[in-house]
Amino acid sequence: MSNCLAAAYPLLAERLQKTVLAELPTPVSTAHFESTAGLRTISIKHDDVSSAHYGGNKVRKLEYILQRARERGARRIATFGSAGSNHALATAMLATASGYECTCLLSHQPRTANIARTLNMHRLIGTELVPYGGRVDPLATFRRYLQGRCCWVIPLGGSSWLGAVGFVNAGLELAAQVAAGQLTAPARIYIANGTMGSSVGLALGLALADMPTVLHAVRVVDDRFASIARFERLLQKTAMMLRRLDPSIPDNIAERTRLCWRDEFFAGGYALADDTTKAAVRLANGQMGLQLETTYTGKAMSALLHDMAAPDYAGEHFLFWNTYNSRPLPVTTERPPSPGNIPIDFMRYFE
Repeated sequence: MSNCLAAAYPLLAERLQKTVLAELPTPVSTAHFESTAGLRTISIKHDDVSSAHYGGNKVRKLEYILQRARERGARRIATFGSAGSNHALATAMLATASGYECTCLLSHQPRTANIARTLNMHRLIGTELVPYGGRVDPLATFRRYLQGRCCWVIPLGGSSWLGAVGFVNAGLELAAQVAAGQLTAPARIYIANGTMGSSVGLALGLALADMPTVLHAVRVVDDRFASIARFERLLQKTAMMLRRLDPSIPDNIAERTRLCWRDEFFAGGYALADDTTKAAVRLANGQMGLQLETTYTGKAMSALLHDMAAPDYAGEHFLFWNTYNSRPLPVTTERPPSPGNIPIDFMRYFE
């Protein structure tokens, strides 16, 4: 079923519409691999193929966010991210395909392998790319690029209560796949935890489904963007808004969530990678057939591999939630013949 949340809570579905962008449910699979402690088996939730155009976790959020933008009469979608932001690219691709113009306000970041391809994709689809952060005057930037343009502004990572609802549905979707015998109910789920919308929504969805699974949210951004206190605020707000829209949702749903906050795989900073992260990406590629990266999913995989090799591992079943797009993009990493819509200062990522 593509919308398990609507099936479980029809009043909520009536009051909170979505634009269908994702191909749901996303598949699950089983992977076997050799760890330092012997042969291990995990399940994988493949949100990497959540859309035919561009996969990853952002698609679920954008279904609700772009619907709200349409209801409010927006003609342009604007959002924030870093130069290689998957969120910014997913927003630009899906907004453009849905008939919107799109502005992405992007900041600089440490260089990673995916940035050049991401910028070339923005160039291909005509995203308005605006330098942001550092010494850029935010107020002047907002006035120039957002004011008077019928913009719907999406927060960093698409993480708001509205975006989190997409992952409430994801938790119920996984429970339905467990009930259908497609996988064993996991004792733990490991997910990359950036701006927290995916983790908040998934925690609530698992609680609504009465699954005893513990969500291991592996922090991959600075603590000014992701912290336990911020997580709790977004969790409580999302639960409150769901209850306001549909009183049949349990009033203690936030208290029923099961979360394990993981800080120890941050690897020194956003978009930085240590040897453990790189080794996790190599193992996932070589033994599981997964194309991960070192900024987000590689760190979540590091946590899972660490825990499965620990002396106290007792054979529990774990699941890895793959949030990284695996759909091929029709561009290369080569430096374009001219910048086009890419800010001149961002051409450094092609060097």
